[in-house]
Amino acid sequence: MAEEQTAAQKLLGDFAPELVRLTDDVLFGEVWASEGLSQRDRSLITVATLVALYRADQLAFHLPKALENGVTKNELVEAITHIAFYAGWPNAMSAITQLKNLVQGADAS
Repeated sequence: MAEEQTAAQKLLGDFAPELVRLTDDVLFGEVWASEGLSQRDRSLITVATLVALYRADQLAFHLPKALENGVTKNELVEAITHIAFYAGWPNAMSAITQLKNLVQGADAS
């Protein structure tokens, strides 16, 4: 049976193999696996950073991952609302809209 591809492999495949390797082996294989923080806390930090930097494309992956890692919808709403005052209203509004669509889509299925 073939091993399931990672998100990076699906997205970039053979186009950027070294970036895929670094993403899979270093970022998710070492950094995210480090015992210094829980997966839940890493997800919350990552979402906060992506919202603050207006990286909406990356939120599409990290919002569902945060929910999988135990961050609740209400915690994400609170974090994004808090970030609005420090990183800007447009950043927060874009992020909260993505979260709303994600949660409502999950509720519909």
